[in-house]
Amino acid sequence: MGKSVNRVKQAAVDAGLDIDVITLSSSARTAADAASSLGCDVGQIAKSLLFEGTQSGALKLILVSGAHDLNLTDAENLFGERLGRADPKRVRTETGFAIGGVAPIGHLCAMETYMDDALLHYATVWGAGGAPETVFEIKPRTLLAITGAKLFTNS
Repeated sequence: MGKSVNRVKQAAVDAGLDIDVITLSSSARTAADAASSLGCDVGQIAKSLLFEGTQSGALKLILVSGAHDLNLTDAENLFGERLGRADPKRVRTETGFAIGGVAPIGHLCAMETYMDDALLHYATVWGAGGAPETVFEIKPRTLLAITGAKLFTNS
């Protein structure tokens, strides 16, 4: 496994968790792909979306249920400022993850994190494991706690 996957595993250990990062036989680049490979509901996929605040320039990690898209029209109300897409090179440099494999934990930098409250409707959810074909299973309340995320309602 690569450095990014190992960083995810270490972040879990540091949080007192024992997770299994598994490698899927096909890509998990989309929530639908991951859900199909795992045989779970698409809503159980915790998509890790990285955006940049248009005023602050700060990276913001937004964990969204795979059943939802993020409504950027409401971003200012939900996240305190408008959001723009983060540059993939910046994402790689500052977080240590490439787009498509951004995990909810194990980042090289700290950042504001938000979590779609729809993820709490499931007993377990699946997050990216640090590479496009890797995932790990976790209880959503545990994910909320270890990321320090703020809950939001994604409409």
